[in-house]
Amino acid sequence: AQQGRVREKVYGKQKIYFADQEQLPAASDAELRGLDGEIAARSAQLQALQQSCRHMEAELKDLNSSMTTPEMAKEIEALTRDCASYVEKLERIKAATNHVTPEEKEKVCREQQLYRREWRRRKRMATELLDAILEGYPKSKKQFFEEVGIETDEDHGVALPATS
Repeated sequence: AQQGRVREKVYGKQKIYFADQEQLPAASDAELRGLDGEIAARSAQLQALQQSCRHMEAELKDLNSSMTTPEMAKEIEALTRDCASYVEKLERIKAATNHVTPEEKEKVCREQQLYRREWRRRKRMATELLDAILEGYPKSKKQFFEEVGIETDEDHGVALPATS
């Protein structure tokens, strides 16, 4: 700094040293334009390289997420086995002689609906009768059921089948 090669600036307790730019040769306008052109060319080159890098990273991600040839062969083999088992099951079903006709199916559905309706009707009647008895009964409903020996659907985990 004493020889004049470097300049010194003092900010409180800190000192900053930097090159004295007055000793450097001044660049002409032509040199500055040339440097600006070089900066622009390098920036364009950098953009192209970054774009290429992003493209290659995306391609690498796609390749890493896809199956390899051995994995694909195993997958094809597993799917072929599944397909063969389904074809065999289909043949067994087609060969079966105990098919249910639509008329039989409709008859069974009607019977189930009738029985379900009757179940509801009888359960409602029993519930109404028991409620009438319990109005004048001094003990709880649970105690009454135990004394009389009544078992409910709920005690056995039975529920009415859903309406189809």
